[in-house]
Amino acid sequence: MNSSAFIFIITGVILNAAAQLLLKAGTNALGGAIHLTRENWFATGLKVATQWPIMAGMLCYVISLVVWIMGLSRTDVTVAYPMLSLGYVIGAIGAWLFLGEVISPQRMLAIGVIMLGVVLLARS
Repeated sequence: MNSSAFIFIITGVILNAAAQLLLKAGTNALGGAIHLTRENWFATGLKVATQWPIMAGMLCYVISLVVWIMGLSRTDVTVAYPMLSLGYVIGAIGAWLFLGEVISPQRMLAIGVIMLGVVLLARS
C-alpha cells in the first residue's frame, strides 16, 4: 500500500471511529436507552436527530465514506478492508478517554491481537 492510499484509509477509519464516539455521546446526552413506540417515534426521532453530537457523527460518516472510496481506488480491498479493524482500537481508546468507559484486561488483550493483525497485514 502506498502512502496516499494509507492516508486515505486511515483517515476513513479515524472518521468512522469518531462517528461512533459522537453518536454515543449524543445518545448519552438523551439520558438513557431510546425506546420507540407508535406514539413517540416522531418526537423521539426529532430529539435524536437534533443532538449536535449525533449530527456531527453523521457528518463524520459521510466524510469517511468519501475518503474511504478514495482510499479504495488506490489499493486492494483485501488490504484496505481489514484495516477497518483499527476502528475497534481507536473506538475503545476514545470511549475510555472521552466517555469514561472501562477497558478490561480481556479487552486490552483483544486490542493487542487486532493491532498485531493489522501490522502483519500492512507488511504483506
